Amino acid sequence: MVQLIVGNKGKGKTTQLLEKVNGEIKKIPGNIVYLDKNTKHMYELNNKVRLIDVSQYMIENGSEFMGFVSGIISQDHDLQQMYFDNFLKISCLEGQDITPTVEKLEKLSKISDVDFILSVSMDISELPEGLKDKVLVAL
Repeated sequence: MVQLIVGNKGKGKTTQLLEKVNGEIKKIPGNIVYLDKNTKHMYELNNKVRLIDVSQYMIENGSEFMGFVSGIISQDHDLQQMYFDNFLKISCLEGQDITPTVEKLEKLSKISDVDFILSVSMDISELPEGLKDKVLVAL
């Protein structure tokens, strides 16, 4: 499953994402990974959540991002959830249609049984119509 937390910059998407991840760590038996553009939120995350600073891995486009995510999943058979903060930036999809990448994440979710929760800096009115049913929170 893919879920989106959407809203313009500064609306509180990261706060929502952090609350969700820290709440879920107590409920699920598997592992959780949190991808971000830096390690700024390291101390706000439960220490059982693996934080990965994507900026360290030279990702330049959406295809490379999908390969990166697939690699993480292939190495952790207990992985249940992945959180993507600043999704547009870490996936190198700023100013592009995110629909194809979200559709690939949906397929990957079904294959690997990993849920994805994405923070997307975009007003819900700007979101492609086909993705609006995936919105968990709109700010």
